[in-house]
Amino acid sequence: MALSQQINAFVQSLLPHHLLSRLMQVFTESTFEPWKNFAIKLIINHYKVNMAEAINSDPTSYSHFNDFFTRTLKPGSRPICPEPHAVISPADGAISQIGTIDQGQIIQAKGKSFSAQTLLGGDPATADIFKNGQFATIYLSPKDYHRLHMPIAGTLKEMIHIPGRLFSVNTATTEAVDNLFARNERVVTLYETKTGPMALIQVGAIFVSSIETVWHGVVTPPSAKEIRRWQYPDNPPTLNLAEEMGRFNMGSTIIVLFGQDQMNWLSNLKAGDKIQLGQQLGVAYEP
Repeated sequence: MALSQQINAFVQSLLPHHLLSRLMQVFTESTFEPWKNFAIKLIINHYKVNMAEAINSDPTSYSHFNDFFTRTLKPGSRPICPEPHAVISPADGAISQIGTIDQGQIIQAKGKSFSAQTLLGGDPATADIFKNGQFATIYLSPKDYHRLHMPIAGTLKEMIHIPGRLFSVNTATTEAVDNLFARNERVVTLYETKTGPMALIQVGAIFVSSIETVWHGVVTPPSAKEIRRWQYPDNPPTLNLAEEMGRFNMGSTIIVLFGQDQMNWLSNLKAGDKIQLGQQLGVAYEP
C-alpha cells in the first residue's frame, strides 16, 4: 500500500464524517441560484456528464444540486438486457469487486476482505442465507446516474439501517481502510426472487447527504445509534426487473448478494470494468 494511501486513510479516520455530510446536505439542497448553478455546471464540465440523456437537459432548471444529481433519464437511455434469465447491473458505475462469498468473506480489494455477517447487520441466520453465494460491488462516481434499480424482480422482506462511519468509497480508500463496507453506514434490503434470496446494500460515504428507498423515502439522515429494522409481512412491495428501488443523494456504492447455486456472474467481468444500468452481469437459475 502506498504511503499516500495510508496518510489519506489516517486523515479520514480523524474527520467528523456525519457533521461534514450534514453540511454538504445544506449546500446540495440550497436553492440559491448562483451557488446551485455554479455547482451543477462544475460537475458537468469536470466529469463530462451527458445531459442529453436526461429528461431535463437544462442545468439551470434544477431546483438544487441534489435535484440535478438524482436526475431522471430519458426512456431508452439505458437498454435493459432482454435475456430471459439475466441479472442486470442495478446502477451506472464501475465494478469494484465481483465473485464468490468464500467462507463468509467478501473481497474488498487486493489482500482485503470483510465479513458478510457484519455487512448485513450481525445476524448469523441472515448471513447463512448467502453463505458460498455470489457478490458484486459497484462504485458510483459523481458523473454517474444515481438512481438504483432492481437487478432481478423481487419481493421485499426486510430493510435494515446500520449506523456507522462514512469513509470515502473510492479505490484509494477501499485499498487502505480495513472492513470499509462493513464499517460505513448502510441500508440493507432483503428480497425473495424467483431464484432465491437477494440482498442490495446501499453503502453511505463521506458527503453522501442521504440514502432513500422508493417505498420508505429518506432512511438516513438522521442517523441512529442502534440498528433499525423494518419487516414487511403484509402486502410487501414487489419490484420488477429494472424498476427503481432507491437512490443516493451524492455518490457511493451498492453491493448485490445472491445465495449459493442461484446464479453466476458472466465470466468476462472483472474489477475496474465500467458498466451501465441494464447491462447483463449474470445468469439466474430458477428452481
